[in-house]
Amino acid sequence: MQSDQLIDLIQDLRDMPAENGFCEFKENSDHAEQIGALVSALSNAACLEGEAHAYIVWGIRDGTHDLVGTTFDQRGKVPGGSNQEMELWLSQMLQPSIHLKFFEAKIDGFRVVLLRIPAASSITTKFKHIAYIRIGSATPKLSSFPEREAALTAALRPFVWEKGNALTGLSDYHVLDLIDYQSYFELLRQKQPDSPVDVLNKLRTDRIITREGTRFDVTNFGAVLFARKLENFEPVARKLVRVIQYEGKSRTVTVKEQPGGRGYASGFKGLIKYIMSVLPQSERIEGAFRHVRESYGEEMIREAVANALIHQDFAITGTGPMVEIFKDRIEISNPGRPLIDPQRFIDFPPRSRNELLAGMMRRAFICEERGSGIDKVVLSAEKLILPAPDFRTDGDNHRTILYGPRPFRDTTPNERVRACYHHAVIAYMKGDRMTNASLRMRLGIDDKNASQVSRVLNQALEERQIKAADSWSTRAGTYVPIWA
Repeated sequence: MQSDQLIDLIQDLRDMPAENGFCEFKENSDHAEQIGALVSALSNAACLEGEAHAYIVWGIRDGTHDLVGTTFDQRGKVPGGSNQEMELWLSQMLQPSIHLKFFEAKIDGFRVVLLRIPAASSITTKFKHIAYIRIGSATPKLSSFPEREAALTAALRPFVWEKGNALTGLSDYHVLDLIDYQSYFELLRQKQPDSPVDVLNKLRTDRIITREGTRFDVTNFGAVLFARKLENFEPVARKLVRVIQYEGKSRTVTVKEQPGGRGYASGFKGLIKYIMSVLPQSERIEGAFRHVRESYGEEMIREAVANALIHQDFAITGTGPMVEIFKDRIEISNPGRPLIDPQRFIDFPPRSRNELLAGMMRRAFICEERGSGIDKVVLSAEKLILPAPDFRTDGDNHRTILYGPRPFRDTTPNERVRACYHHAVIAYMKGDRMTNASLRMRLGIDDKNASQVSRVLNQALEERQIKAADSWSTRAGTYVPIWA
């Protein structure tokens, strides 16, 4: 931290009306055990209050916030601490060993020392294996306040990666240059404030940025969604969406590779428009007229791509989402194994590693409804009478495969059974039952070839993908998923 940034930060902390959950003022207190418990308490409190850091400042009088200077020596040896300096001793007494940092400044001739403490992330911060919390001017054990402990646990669980910083120490103008705040207000259907200060305050409210003194940090969450250029943020630069178009049905010949440059939210509309523009089209002849139609529905593409962005594992570095376009199919992949068995994507309640990101994508009307994405992909395939989508997990990577138009005779037995299973699940989720007639319509089979449907049903029954709705009889001809 530069000297001017440090002085600005201390002045901002002094301007606060009173000590709060993430800042403590002291004059000369150097009791190591008390400082250790206070560090734990402030770190946990900062997490609860949505702050990136907490602070202890020596050399400022509590109550008045007057500069008085300090004799506190952060480099002094801790009594009984194996002859260690305070910073090293604290790092060894805290669990986990968070990255503390002491800073020293001269302000109007007074010596001031600031300890910057990272907010708890992933797990609570403990001192000697005990977690503390800040309540008023007291520093009690966190376990004595179950409601606060539960709130802290909830705050820690979902937002570990999202709350990390992609870029730090920025001026207000630098933030506005890097973040596409115009798209932020447009997507949320909100009026953009006239004042840059009000714009920054709105971005802080949604955790797109955080503030430290007069400087700002852009969070990973904010950068990956609203960066004007993802390459400006090193932690998310490799998370851009790559769209690759191949000549045939294999990866032998690449026609074009187009890496996306903008954040997921601000660039989503353009991404889908580009994908739709390079997709193969199908032709249909009616009389003397030739009709050209899209091989894939836009809703199917939109939901499948959004699903890959939201559910990827950002902890897997060096790779990001990818859309590969072949002559006969589209493969949409993302790093990370799904948290739900792919066989139960349609009916299980959704689970996401990135709830903050998912929430913003819904608010931006990129995802209309919680947990409906895969349902819409499957329903679109049924509506267009396309082969059933395939959901595959390969190592630490997940792929959604969307197939282009193909007559029933050209589909494989596995594809037919998968379509049958998906159709049974969709019907069951609607409170209905799959029938021979409904499956025939789903597969696009003519009435005269109805016997083909019976063969698909029999194979699905043999593979235990479906079962008769009435276990005592199959004569009724209604079916449900095997797990129903």
